[in-house]
Amino acid sequence: MPDVPEIDIAVLETQMAAGVVVVDVREDDEYTDGHVSGALLIPLGTVPERFDEIPTDQPVYVICARGSRSARAVQFLRAKGVDATNVAGGTLAWIDSGRPVVTGSQPG
Repeated sequence: MPDVPEIDIAVLETQMAAGVVVVDVREDDEYTDGHVSGALLIPLGTVPERFDEIPTDQPVYVICARGSRSARAVQFLRAKGVDATNVAGGTLAWIDSGRPVVTGSQPG
């Protein structure tokens, strides 16, 4: 996809140590089953109406299951002036790598 910068999960993990914003654009049930700690749930279909919940003054990392929904969200956010980056491989790559996840509806 054009204009969609990406990082992998290892870089995300490093960035998270610095307290970056992670937005998870999967559906509620996917998020509840397991998500990256601290990730804010904003399902892809609701990103335009919930845009005001996404910081515009700092980098934002967007994650989904594998990376395609988050890439679409990144395109939208970048068009709105947000410094958004896609997380390649997504939450499933994070889980497959053995990194910890949080279950339930809270960011963790």
